[in-house]
Amino acid sequence: MATELHTIVEPMQRYFSSKQGSYYSDSLFFLSIAIHRVLPVSIKKAVMLDADLKFMSDIKELYSLFSDFSSEQVIGIARENQPVYRHTFSHYRSYNVGTRVGEPPPNGLTGFNSGVLLLNLEAMRSSNLYNSLLNEETIEVLSTKYKFKGHLGDQDFFTLISLDYEHLFYILPCGWNRQLCTWWRDHGYEKEFNDYYECNETVSVYHGNCNTAIPGQ
Repeated sequence: MATELHTIVEPMQRYFSSKQGSYYSDSLFFLSIAIHRVLPVSIKKAVMLDADLKFMSDIKELYSLFSDFSSEQVIGIARENQPVYRHTFSHYRSYNVGTRVGEPPPNGLTGFNSGVLLLNLEAMRSSNLYNSLLNEETIEVLSTKYKFKGHLGDQDFFTLISLDYEHLFYILPCGWNRQLCTWWRDHGYEKEFNDYYECNETVSVYHGNCNTAIPGQ
């Protein structure tokens, strides 16, 4: 399985890793984008989770959100709760005033956080569009178009393709991936920070990303 996965994702990894040997350069951090190609077809859905999570609700409630997917949506993923991609796409944004790219919710193409993923493997396998995006040539075209160089593994991939194909994604409610990291607030984005960070929903999953303490732990 590992060899097959590496063959699929290795040509694309350089677009989503800062350098060879960096934290997100291992194929493990790209498993989600091609997992439908390596798991048995008898497995039709999967939930992938980061290790730094605390569930406040039953995981079966998360799984039930698969039923909310449209016929075109193949992956459920929450928006990034910091202006990560406002920064990453700053070059593109400077030449495209008024773009939705990197803008906050609810109308922006904010970018994603892959700490909680709902993967409809059956839909991923049958989506000609999604599978057509799993190649270096397509990623190079999109990276050039959006002046993009990522470093966060699979969530960079999902973010980049969502700019042209947002209909492939079901947006998880923020309460199912309540990210707690506030690093970008203190690194140049204090004014805009709350536009991204605010989540007024009941928290079902806390995500202690960037080693942030989780309430009650």
